[in-house]
Amino acid sequence: MNVLVLGSGGREHALTWAISKSPRIGDLFVAPGNGGTAAIAQNIPLSITDPDAILGFCKDHEIDLVVVGPELPLVEGVAEALRKAGLAVFGPDAQGAMLEGSKSFSKEFMMAHGLPTAAYKKCTSKEDALAYLEQVGAPIVVKADGLAAGKGVVVAEDMDQAREAVEESFAGSFGEAGYTVVIEEMLTGPECSMLAFVAGGKALCMPCAQDHKRAFDGDRGPNTGGMGVYSPVPCVTPELETQMRQVMELAAAATQEDFATGYRGVLYGGFMLTPEGPKLLEFNARFGDPETQVIMARLASDALDAFEAVAKGDITELDLAWKSQVAVSVVLASAGYPGKYEKGKVILGIDEAEAMDNVIVFHAGTAFNSDEELVTNGGRVLNVTALADTFEEARDLAYEACEKINFEGKQLRMDIALRAIRN
Repeated sequence: MNVLVLGSGGREHALTWAISKSPRIGDLFVAPGNGGTAAIAQNIPLSITDPDAILGFCKDHEIDLVVVGPELPLVEGVAEALRKAGLAVFGPDAQGAMLEGSKSFSKEFMMAHGLPTAAYKKCTSKEDALAYLEQVGAPIVVKADGLAAGKGVVVAEDMDQAREAVEESFAGSFGEAGYTVVIEEMLTGPECSMLAFVAGGKALCMPCAQDHKRAFDGDRGPNTGGMGVYSPVPCVTPELETQMRQVMELAAAATQEDFATGYRGVLYGGFMLTPEGPKLLEFNARFGDPETQVIMARLASDALDAFEAVAKGDITELDLAWKSQVAVSVVLASAGYPGKYEKGKVILGIDEAEAMDNVIVFHAGTAFNSDEELVTNGGRVLNVTALADTFEEARDLAYEACEKINFEGKQLRMDIALRAIRN
């Protein structure tokens, strides 16, 4: 089977890596890919938001399956354009992708189907948002409505911080994504995510994962796209996991009811484990990043079977097996991330890290320079991922591998998975 993966981040490297292990894989392409995908597939310089170019490539190379990684091409309707042309596609149509593309749309979907979530208000003007803040007070959560690369959410502990978040959003810090905001009740408790393969109104849930969003140790600093992650999540009891699965199954059934073409892809549920039970913070219409890196590392089944079944719209016969080992992934980032950072720093030591047993280095922001040297090409550069029988062992292994990798300005959190050990 010939497969094309769309995207260039750590998520796409992890998906490509998992697919590449299938005995059924034929030609494997990634557009545009990164330094890591180049070692296991053929990188293709295609625009992932240009369905005509993608379709032409697929016809020329007899592609059997397209796996869409990032949210932007999904929201822009690339998956449905390819599907209408007769291709098997993993990823929802634009209507389903609005569960991530618009936070207000997502909240309305949750409320309409009785899915547990926080109280909220959608505000389309700065004046309306500021007036609502005065009404509800702080602490409160302010979210840019549209896509903001994981950085459009401010958890405001006081009113000054909340007002600043509103001012920043309507001033254009997130482009058009911020000209509508969702102001949401602040829930308390641990956060974790549950992802599910969704097709035909059914959900096949994956193990939980817990991300570290803040830039610095001790969960301090600005929100990022994620500085590390682990799976499973010790604080998720069997009872909580059952409740989360029920929410995801209800959501999957609702997609079949609400969306004209149903939903074929992965649905990411971001949960807060409140004293009243799990409540949804958000939906994403694609695999999480860096959650995918630990989930794919733990998948014992043939990933290609799963992606193909979803793309064909029937997962009733799909049965997934998972490794009992735990997985810990530490992000190596560029100096300055999530703010301004420089690219083009030469990366050394990945071969030494990957020579260690049970270590996988997923590339997130890497490329090759004119001298064919591997260099940094993004804020999050690498996801150093380790598998072991215990969190202590996996964490130690991941950090030992991190020490072998170097580039100018390398930054990382040193407390990834400590909360798993404490739990």
